[in-house]
Amino acid sequence: MQPRWLLALFLLLSAHVLSAVKRPNVLFIMADDLRSELGCMGATYVKSPHIDALAKRGRLFMRAYCQQAVCNPSRASMLTGLRPDTLRIWDLSTHLREQKPQVITLPQHFKDHGYFTQCIGKIFHNWRQEIQGDPKSWSVPQVMHYATHGSDKPRVKGELLPNLSKNPKCDMRDVPDEAYFDGRIANLAVKTLGELEQKKKPFFLAVGFWKPHLPFNAPKRYWDLYDPAKLPPLTNPERPANAPEIAFHDAREMLRSFKGKPPTPAQVRELRHGYYAATTYMDAQIGKVLAQLDRLGLRENTIITFASDHGFHLGEHKLWAKTSCFEWDAAVPIIIAPPKLAKPGASTHALAELLDLYPTIVELAGLPKPRHLEGKSLLPVLKDPAATVKKAAYTQHPRPAYYKGAPEVMGYSMRTADFRYTEWRNWKTGRIIARELYDHQKDPSENLNVASGQRKVVKRMSSRLNAQFPIQPNP
Repeated sequence: MQPRWLLALFLLLSAHVLSAVKRPNVLFIMADDLRSELGCMGATYVKSPHIDALAKRGRLFMRAYCQQAVCNPSRASMLTGLRPDTLRIWDLSTHLREQKPQVITLPQHFKDHGYFTQCIGKIFHNWRQEIQGDPKSWSVPQVMHYATHGSDKPRVKGELLPNLSKNPKCDMRDVPDEAYFDGRIANLAVKTLGELEQKKKPFFLAVGFWKPHLPFNAPKRYWDLYDPAKLPPLTNPERPANAPEIAFHDAREMLRSFKGKPPTPAQVRELRHGYYAATTYMDAQIGKVLAQLDRLGLRENTIITFASDHGFHLGEHKLWAKTSCFEWDAAVPIIIAPPKLAKPGASTHALAELLDLYPTIVELAGLPKPRHLEGKSLLPVLKDPAATVKKAAYTQHPRPAYYKGAPEVMGYSMRTADFRYTEWRNWKTGRIIARELYDHQKDPSENLNVASGQRKVVKRMSSRLNAQFPIQPNP
C-alpha cells in the first residue's frame, strides 16, 4: 500500500497537469500604423475580410485609443500596462528596461506562469535600441523583430520585376507575399503554430506585422483590388478652425521624401491607394495565421487579440503619418475574441485604451493580476457590449514631436463619449499654453476647435484631465 503523502503528491501533480491543459492559449496579433478604419468598422471601401471575420467572432471596440501615437512609447505602454508618463518614455530610442528594469511585461507574466511564449515579427519597438525587442519576455529568441522599415526590400528568386510606381514612398511590384517581411512572418507563424500544438503546453504567441507602415510596398495584386478613383474624398483636408499651431507637426516621416513640398494630388491619390493596399496585404497574412489555428483545432481554446499601435493621417488636417493628438492618430482598432463570448460579433462603443489589454488578457486566462497595472480589464464589456469600464481615454504627445533631451511642451488629450479635450503644457513649468475642444456629437471630424466658446465645458474637462495628469513642473 502506497504512503498517503505519495498519493497526495500524485493527485497534486495530476491537478496541475490538468489545469495546464485547460489553460487557454493566447494569440496576440499586432498591426503597425493601422487607422481605426476597417470594413468591420463601416469603411466599406477598405478590404479587410479576415479582420472583419475575426470581429464577427469577437468583440470589436469602436472607440479604442493609444496612449501615444508613435511606436516605441505606445508599445512600451501597452506591453507593460503603464502610461508613458509613468515609464518616462515619449521617444523612439529609450528602452523600457532602461526606465523600469524589473517591470513584468504582458508576455513575461505569462511565461512566469508556465506558458511557452514566443515572438514572431514586430511586437516591441523595432530599432534604435541596444536591447533588441525584449528577451526577458520570451521562452525562445525573437525572430523578424529588429530592423528598419526601409530594409523591407523585395526578396525573390530570379529576376525582380520593376517598381511600377514613381512615388518615393510607394513600391508596386508583381511579387509573391513572401517577398516582404509580413508574408514571411505569416509563414513562420503558421509553422510555429504546428510546433506549439505538438508541445501540449499553453502558449502565448505574439505575431507582429509591419504593415501598413511606410513604405507602402504591398505586392501588386493588392493594389489591383482598389480603384483609386473610387476611394472616398477626404472629409477634412484643411486644418481645424481655431486650432493652435502647436497641435500640428512637420510630418517628416512622410514629407522629407518630397523635399519639403506637399505631395501633388496625383501623389496623394497613390499614397492613399498604397496605404489601403498595404492594409489588405497585412489582412491576408492574418488570414493565413487564423486558418492554421482552425486547421489545428486550437481556436476553441485560444484567446485572440488584434490591435494596432496607433493611427495614421493620410492628409486629414493637412497632416501625414502620426505624432498628433487628433482622432486619426489616437484611435486604434481593438478586437478581443476569447473562446467563449456573449453576443459574438456585437461591437461596442465603450471607451478603451491599449494599456487595458494587459489586465483583460490576464483575467481571461485566469492568471493573477499584477499590482502595477494602470489599465482596466475590459471583461465587463466582453460580457455585455453595452457596459462601460471608463469615462475617458487618454493620448499624449510631446513637442517637438521628435525631441532631443527633453520635451519643450506636452499635449495631454482626453477623449470622452462626447468630446476631445487637449491641453498643451510647458514641460518645465506646467503652464497651459493652448487648449483644444472638439464636440464629437456635432463635429466627429474635429474640424472646429470650440474651446474659446465653451468655457464651462473646458473648465469641467480641464478638472478631469488634471485629475489624471496633475499640472506640475518637470525640472
